[in-house]
Amino acid sequence: MACYSRYSGTVRRVLTPVNTAVIVVNVIIFIWMSLIGDTNDINFMYRHGADAWFAVFEKHEYYRLLTAAFIHFGFAHLFNNMLVLAFIGDNLERALGPVRYVVLYLCSAVGANLVSDVWCMYRQELIISGGASGAIFGVVGAMLVILIRNHGRLEDLSTNQVALFAAFSIYHGISSSGVDNAAHVGGFIVGAGLGLILYRRKDTRTRRGRHNWR
Repeated sequence: MACYSRYSGTVRRVLTPVNTAVIVVNVIIFIWMSLIGDTNDINFMYRHGADAWFAVFEKHEYYRLLTAAFIHFGFAHLFNNMLVLAFIGDNLERALGPVRYVVLYLCSAVGANLVSDVWCMYRQELIISGGASGAIFGVVGAMLVILIRNHGRLEDLSTNQVALFAAFSIYHGISSSGVDNAAHVGGFIVGAGLGLILYRRKDTRTRRGRHNWR
């Protein structure tokens, strides 16, 4: 959730607008839902936009593919997701720009939930799901692609750091109950694909270098 600007050799941290707005919106929605009901109650969450394959494919409630990415089952769920987004999302927003970051984040959220719904329908599992983790895995997937294209480092992140985080998160999901691993994998794939499409590597040549050439 921080942006670096350089002046006279120093580094100053300022907020990136879109990533900050996403975190704020998630927090506001959680507070509102906590005031009117129980965010750990499956029926309550379903009535307020959680995702379920039968609602999407049989009732055609397609809005759930997006709304589910902004609701969380309890404070710990919200806190963990927003903490990860705060540390990684800002780097991606600076690399892509605000508009492309919005496109990638929302498409990763929808794609993650769609993959989850297809998987659950195939297995005939009646699962109610929600949370930003699918979109966050999209951010992680895009960051890995961008890091690889930048020779393994971008600002304060390295390929090893992001890859280790992704591997740990996937392992945690597999070894834990109540985790939508299909959404994580789907979000990661969508994010990585969009990272390839949307990212434009900046020209590293400086103005001084071009002037010297002249």
